[in-house]
Amino acid sequence: MENPTNPPPSQALHIAEVERETGLSKDLLRVWERRYGFPQPLRDANDERVYPVDQVQRLRTLKRLIDQGLRPRHIVGLPADELARLASPSVSERAANDPSVLPMQLQGHWKAIKGHQAEQLKQALLRDLAKLGVMGFITDVVSPLNDAVGEGWVQGNIEVFEEHLYTETVQGVMRYAINNIQSNQDSSRPVVLLTTLPSEPHSLGLLMAEAALSLSGARCVALGPQTPVHDIIRGAAAHKADIVALSFSTHPTAKSVQDGLAAVRAELPDGIRIWVGGSHPALDNIRTAGIESMSGLHDIDLAIQDWRDKHAA
Repeated sequence: MENPTNPPPSQALHIAEVERETGLSKDLLRVWERRYGFPQPLRDANDERVYPVDQVQRLRTLKRLIDQGLRPRHIVGLPADELARLASPSVSERAANDPSVLPMQLQGHWKAIKGHQAEQLKQALLRDLAKLGVMGFITDVVSPLNDAVGEGWVQGNIEVFEEHLYTETVQGVMRYAINNIQSNQDSSRPVVLLTTLPSEPHSLGLLMAEAALSLSGARCVALGPQTPVHDIIRGAAAHKADIVALSFSTHPTAKSVQDGLAAVRAELPDGIRIWVGGSHPALDNIRTAGIESMSGLHDIDLAIQDWRDKHAA
């Protein structure tokens, strides 16, 4: 709720400055203000929104928690003490400095990453895959390692080339797992086209989604990341796709996510669904017919079954 009566403190930031300082888009700040009652901007002499420093600090905390996978609807309206508790050093952040806080079975993986031992990391991941199965491998190994590596990169405790080594190694093992699933799979519907929009460079989430979709019996057509909208449309037509699946990290702006989805939805035939997933907070605000947001990979199996029930001959 806005407070136009109190004069803003001299240190207050305008909305464009808050966007730059926090990484939260102006559109998203306005949505949170309207939906959750926070932030609570004041108004300057020109009737423009300005944000006190304490609110900007809280917004930084919220952005950090969202980057760790928490949903805005669960945290934006929390009391300050509860938010501070959640923001205390997480396992992934502590792992960036001390791998002993990772589960025992993952400490060797971390040492292989930091020791630049790609083959050792690969063999450990393959053993995990054989032991846990694909979904267990994703949830118990890949997800916590992703958190630790990502936080380590943000904190400056892992080099860019080490993060790249980890990503390439995990992608290789994921592709191996997906190929094994698909080689034993009869081609069936739905046909799912997987990609990301041009503003989204990250592809590991795509592979995780492809694995879950393949386990559910969907036939996947993977285009890789950063496909232009007109090529997504052409690819969906060429492969007779039933669903277009798009993955989003926190990297793009909220506006690019919203505009990209609107463009894809406008060009696709009504009968082709769009499924979206990932960690971007803008996905919480999807209200467009024909676009469904998945809160996690475990939603996929139920979504596939629901699609089949609706399209049963």
